[in-house]
Amino acid sequence: MAKLDAEDRKDLSDSKYAFPRERKEPIEDAKHVRAAMARFDQVKGVSDAERDEAWKRILAAAKKFGVDVHEKSWRDLGHKKEK
Repeated sequence: MAKLDAEDRKDLSDSKYAFPRERKEPIEDAKHVRAAMARFDQVKGVSDAERDEAWKRILAAAKKFGVDVHEKSWRDLGHKKEK
């Protein structure tokens, strides 16, 4: 994952973020997609509707970059599935 400094983040279009209004959680490559999923619950001050939209963007980016996503919803993040 390329480390994004402040200038790099400023240059990214809003569409390259899971949360574009807040410009949080870039999703420009597979490693960033995984990181966005891992830190999803750390984004503060957003509504469930905004989380739903961010999750859709993450899923689209995951598909684009070949990232396997096992969770059906962002609400499933961090929950282990029972076997």
